[in-house]
Amino acid sequence: MVKYIIKRLILLIPVLLGVSIMVFVVMHVFQADPASIILGQHATAEQIEKLRQELGLNNPLYVQYWDFLKGALQGDLGSSLITKTPVVKEILSRFPATIELALAAIIIASIFGISIGVISAVKQNSIVDYIGMVFALLGVSMPIFWLGLILIVIFAVQMHLLPVAGRIQIGLEPAHITGFYLIDSLLTGNMASFKSALSHIILPAVALGSYSTAIIARMTRSTMLEIIGQDYIRTARAKGLVEKVVILQHALRNALIPIITVIGLQLGSLLGGAVLTETVFSWPGVGSYTVEAILKSDYPVVQGAVILLAVVFVLVNLAVDLLYAYLDPRIKYS
Repeated sequence: MVKYIIKRLILLIPVLLGVSIMVFVVMHVFQADPASIILGQHATAEQIEKLRQELGLNNPLYVQYWDFLKGALQGDLGSSLITKTPVVKEILSRFPATIELALAAIIIASIFGISIGVISAVKQNSIVDYIGMVFALLGVSMPIFWLGLILIVIFAVQMHLLPVAGRIQIGLEPAHITGFYLIDSLLTGNMASFKSALSHIILPAVALGSYSTAIIARMTRSTMLEIIGQDYIRTARAKGLVEKVVILQHALRNALIPIITVIGLQLGSLLGGAVLTETVFSWPGVGSYTVEAILKSDYPVVQGAVILLAVVFVLVNLAVDLLYAYLDPRIKYS
């Protein structure tokens, strides 16, 4: 397994190189002139040219990329053109919020998706099955930003049950990350803090996790239907095992590998695809920060955010692959 992990990490290098080249070229070829945006519409041509020279924008594209690559290998992704703050510091300060939102969304999606899929498979062609698949179809079809706005109108504006947007300001240290904060609030009996932290993350997590819930539900249903028809399931039932035991311990356990694969892919997608959700709910994560950077042509920030999310996506998929050995000891890595 160690050799397999090392091999996968080595393969990460060409992936990141390809991602960095694509992002670098797109941001430099198709973006507006950063110097003009920074100085504003009243800047003179001389001022713009001077700033372009200072930023190195007049250098050939390959020279700019080489300078960027040398800095990236040293952990330096440059500085924001707007705030002059190091990109790594800016992104890492917002990454905990993105992780919180993605984890909350995938937890909700996994719980509801697997439950709906299992029930639909067990009750195949019943009204319950039809309702579950209609729900899955709606989850796949509804745009996340539209669902987010609907949730805000219903639960925040009309019913006044949850906050409209934002994230509770509890700091960025590990002890202040929402997940740990919720646990700490429960242990200390501080229910007011617990409810406040939980209420801020419910709506964006539900909106972000709706698509993943539908995907997981459909995969679970199709996999369970295939497993339920196997001979060993009929044998388990013939032995007189309780149906609940047959479904959960025999069928679902053997159906978990493709389901875990989908969950892993969805988690990677959520970490990199929370842009619309973070924007709608004013969630201070990497996604909303990247949108702001794109609008301002702050290309060092965009490059850094995309590369970071690419690394996370690959590492998440590696972790999912390693889970296979736990779920099925017959799997060998090479």
